[in-house]
Amino acid sequence: MADYRKSRGEPLLVETAWEVVNPVGGIYTVIRSKLAAMGEKWGRRYLLVGPWMPQVAAVEFQEARPPQYLAPVLDALKSIGIIGHYGRWLVVGRPNVLLFEMDGGRSHLDAARWNLWEHHKIPVPTGDAMINDVVAFGYMLERFLDELAKRETRPVIAHFHEWMAGSAIPELRRLNVPITTVFTTHATLLGRYIAASDVWYYDHVPFIDWAKDAARFNIEPQVRIERAAAHGAHVLTTVSNITGFECEHILGRKVDVVTPNGLNIERFTALHEFQNLHRRYKEKIHEFVMGHFFPSGAFNLDRTLYFFTSGRYEYRNKGYDLTIEALARLNHRLKHAGTDRTVVAFLITKQPTRGLNAEALRTRAVMDELRQVCDAIKDQVGERLFFATAEGNVPRIDTLVDDYWKLRLRRTLQAWKTGRWPGVITHDLLDEANDEVLNKLRECRLFNNPDDPVKIVYHPDFIAATNPLWGIDYDQFVRGCHLGIFPSFYEPWGYTPLECIARGIPTVTSDVSGFGSYVLQNVAEPEQSGIHVLRRRYTGFDKTAAHLAEYLFRFCQPERRDRIEMRYKVDRASEQFDWSNLVRFYDASYELALSRA
Repeated sequence: MADYRKSRGEPLLVETAWEVVNPVGGIYTVIRSKLAAMGEKWGRRYLLVGPWMPQVAAVEFQEARPPQYLAPVLDALKSIGIIGHYGRWLVVGRPNVLLFEMDGGRSHLDAARWNLWEHHKIPVPTGDAMINDVVAFGYMLERFLDELAKRETRPVIAHFHEWMAGSAIPELRRLNVPITTVFTTHATLLGRYIAASDVWYYDHVPFIDWAKDAARFNIEPQVRIERAAAHGAHVLTTVSNITGFECEHILGRKVDVVTPNGLNIERFTALHEFQNLHRRYKEKIHEFVMGHFFPSGAFNLDRTLYFFTSGRYEYRNKGYDLTIEALARLNHRLKHAGTDRTVVAFLITKQPTRGLNAEALRTRAVMDELRQVCDAIKDQVGERLFFATAEGNVPRIDTLVDDYWKLRLRRTLQAWKTGRWPGVITHDLLDEANDEVLNKLRECRLFNNPDDPVKIVYHPDFIAATNPLWGIDYDQFVRGCHLGIFPSFYEPWGYTPLECIARGIPTVTSDVSGFGSYVLQNVAEPEQSGIHVLRRRYTGFDKTAAHLAEYLFRFCQPERRDRIEMRYKVDRASEQFDWSNLVRFYDASYELALSRA
């Protein structure tokens, strides 16, 4: 390989994904978060390629003149109707990016479909817009890499993420285009479908009939593209050993390199800085909790813990069923233990809604009015008290407030108290009767009864600063919480627990998630670092729920000083998940690909 480099120069890396400058999934986070680490090694020899999405590109992309090696390639593609936009992605590192207009690929769709069927026996239905766009994008990638290889003297490594970019690989290999290819699957598509309905999925993986099940779930073209990309690539990688197990049996090829996902871990020069951030954003969550719960009855916020779970609405795969069951058991245990501790558990996902619940908006508006009235009284009392005491008088406090403000305060308090139990959901769902999360809450009788120490907030929308209930972004919300709960049943990697660790917040993951599997193999005594790995493989639902409830009960016992110490430990452990440490696995896959070229 050294001789290969000596004769042809340092390689050019082309990394491509549907999510380049297109925030539609977790792969967007993978690619964007590792840009600094990639740029440090590859510099100008690194090019990202994705689809041109005008609305997103208008915000995140700045067009520029293409470099000398790309200009003739883009001219050749333009002559056949394929238009590429070259420029910089306006994120950390400002990497070079090439985005292709989808119409260019759609104009060649018939030829692309014919190639996939005639040469690789992959059927592409004419009526599926999503699959057609994937095939069109793959055709443009194929033509681009072919034109690039004709003009490049350097070795070219083409790295494809997921089947949506990998549809170019079969034809690239058939045409013997002189590049080396790496294919990363972040999950097996068929595995995600089967796991949602099979409680013993991992036991059944070795016996899956992929063709039969792909037809059963009506995803045969996608699965065949994924398998063809996996078999055609010089190097196959995936994000975890647990997904590598699936690849071997569902895709029919063993993984060459496991490339775990990381984040850019924000390091602080002083340890108290992240504690200050936790306190600041916890106060923001306090505001929400007061607005949601206190009209029905107050509880001690100093004795309250904030738990949360979040992710795509995959009720079973993401472990929402297990989380709710464990919270119900925790509620029973805390109630019978006679504790003064309150737990507010947030369930955050995305579901179709009509909008925010009218009562949630009303109580928030009344709370804002209450704050304004209290601030006005405070200012009035402070000013008058100062002048009175400066004159040598010590007046009664109630004489310092105008009758107007006293009356307004009483009216606001009257509007504030409702006497009703607080709702468990913040939005009006389009299909409330069939919502599995809501039905599970009803089954477990988690209704926010005033006597219940565990309170529930089901928030079927992602948290953002523009949301009138919050005023903070999701990452700030995470910093303000005490524990993240992610007991996924099917999770090829799992960024949500890693995002907790990156922000110094303890977390629960599972041994059948990629992140949990990685932790068990690479972190000594993970629970001492604030990472609890729940055993789900070879363990039934009831037993796992009991284990999770027991852990949550134990988590409720320590006092504030102990929780601060735990956050210090989490912060210290987070560094090992930084891309500066994990990008070496990508480097290994590229070295292997070059050796096989």
